[in-house]
Formats: sequence, C-alpha cells, structure tokens
Amino acid sequence: MEFSLLQAWWFSLSQFMNQGGQILWWLAAVVMLCWILVVERVIYLFFQYPNQRQAWLAKWHARDDQTSWYAHAVRDGWLNEARTALNQNLNLIKVLVSICPMLGLLGTVTGMISVFDVMATQGSSQPRLMASGISLATLPTMAGMVAALAGMFVHARLSKACHLRELKLEKLLRSQ
Repeated sequence: MEFSLLQAWWFSLSQFMNQGGQILWWLAAVVMLCWILVVERVIYLFFQYPNQRQAWLAKWHARDDQTSWYAHAVRDGWLNEARTALNQNLNLIKVLVSICPMLGLLGTVTGMISVFDVMATQGSSQPRLMASGISLATLPTMAGMVAALAGMFVHARLSKACHLRELKLEKLLRSQ
C-alpha cells in the first residue's frame, strides 16, 4: 500500500511537471537546492552554533586579560568568525530565491512560443492544441512565484535569526 501511494504521488508529480515543460524541472532543481541550504542553516543554528558560542564564551571567560587592545582584537576576531559562520550560504539562498521567478518567466516565454507555433502551423481554430502551450506558459510562472514567496519568507527569518544570535554573542562577550 505504501509503495502504491508513493507511485501515485510520483505519477501525479511527473504529470504536473510534464504539463509545465522542461523549465519546471529546472525550477524544481533550484528549489531543492535552496531548501537543502535552508535545512543546513537551520541545523547549524540549532545544533552547531550553540556549541561554538559556548566555546567562545568559555575561552573569553578563561582569559585573565579582557581589557587590553590584544584581548579586544581576539574578541573581535571571534565575533567576525561568528558573523561569517552565521551568514554562510544566506547570500546563495537569496540568489536562488531570486532565480525562481525568472525561471517561471522563462517558462512563460517558452509556453507562449509553443502556443504561437501551434497557431502558425494549425491555425487558431483548434483550442485543444493550444491548451498544452498555455499550460506550459502558466504553470512555471505560478510555481516560480510560489517558490520565490516561500523562499523570501524563509530567507528573511533566517537572516533575522542569524543577526539576533550575532548581537547576543556580541553582548555576552562585551558584558565584562
């Protein structure tokens, strides 16, 4: 039963993807890569970063000298390390999100070319022939916009979470 459910899901997905054309497969690849990077960031924020933060705080509190120029340079180095680690892949996620609507628009253009091609060869009196081109034109646009909206929301939340963690670490390291 579970296998047939998976088979039915895959069949309906591939049917949808085929209706949207080749561009929809490219869009799916971009979206998958984007979400892999998002999951990686979430795992980092909730599992790896707290351990790194504790290590930096322990090193700072273990220092005898916390007021000299050298101590401040070390602290600033750790803060820069934290900023780099927290913001890793965020720009790539942003780029992938911005690619989604562009791929959707490319799907629209290829779909409209298909519609015009059918109209040129068969005439405009056969709407069934034009229907596949119209779905080629509308499905990628819709999918690209949905993917971009979801990606923009997640990117904004990740950016805010990283920024807040960075500020909190800075406050903890400067509180002495």
